[in-house]
Amino acid sequence: MRIFITGSADGLGRLAAERLVATGHVVVLHARSKQRADDARAAVPGAAEVLVGDLASIDETKDLARQANESGRFDVVIHNAAVGYREPRRETVDGLEHVFAINTLAPYLLTALIDRPDQLIYLSSGMHRGGEVVLDDLQWVRRRWNGAQAYADSKLHDLLLAYAVARRWPDVRSNAVDPGWVPTKMGGAGAPDDLDQASETQVWLATTDHRLTASYLYHRRPHPTHRAAGDTAVQDGLLDACAELTGVRLDQPSTR
Repeated sequence: MRIFITGSADGLGRLAAERLVATGHVVVLHARSKQRADDARAAVPGAAEVLVGDLASIDETKDLARQANESGRFDVVIHNAAVGYREPRRETVDGLEHVFAINTLAPYLLTALIDRPDQLIYLSSGMHRGGEVVLDDLQWVRRRWNGAQAYADSKLHDLLLAYAVARRWPDVRSNAVDPGWVPTKMGGAGAPDDLDQASETQVWLATTDHRLTASYLYHRRPHPTHRAAGDTAVQDGLLDACAELTGVRLDQPSTR
C-alpha cells in the first residue's frame, strides 16, 4: 500500500507513519520546510521520501500536489496537517486567515489536485460539533476572533469535505476521523485521551479492505456528527467558496 500523510513531521501524522512503515507499507511524509523534512526523515527513517510545502500558501500547496503526483499514484491520502485551537488570528501570504487556509483550504486543494487515490482520510475533531459554517465570513473579518471557534469551524469544514467527496466521487472511499483529545503538541500535555489509540483508526482505514465511505469514526466506530455534515447544500457552498479562493474546482476529470 502506498500512502501519503500530510503534516507527518511530528504528532499524529508521525505516529501513523511509524505504524504504517512498521507493517511494511510505502509511506511518503510531508513537512512544511526543509528543516522539518530533515526532522521527519530522522523520526521515520523507513519512510520512502518527504515532500515539502507550506500549506499556508496556495502556491506551495499547489506545488506539493505536483510533487505528490510526480512521485507516483497513492492508494491512500491522509489529510492530517492542521494548526490548533489556541492560535491568534494571522493572515497568510495570500491574505487569508491562517487556520482556515491550513485546516480547510489546503486539504481541499490537495484533494482536487492530487491524482485520485482509492481512499481519502480527513482528520476532524470532536470540536467540530461546536463548529459553524459562516460562508460569508470564512476569513473572520466581520466576526470577533475566537481561536477555538475558528478551529472548530475548520474541523467541521473537513467533515463536510469528506462527505462531499464521498458523494461526488463514488469510486473513492472518503471518511473522516476523530482522533480524540490527546497529549500532542497541539492537544497539550493535559489532554485526557489515549495517545496510542489516536492514530489507530486512520491506520485501520488505510490498510483494511473495508467499504466504508461518508463515515465519521472515533476509535473505529461511527460517531455523532454536526447536523450540517450531511447537508449537500452546505457541502456545495463550502466547495464553491474554496474554488473561488483558489481557482481550482474539485470536479476535475479523473486521471484513473
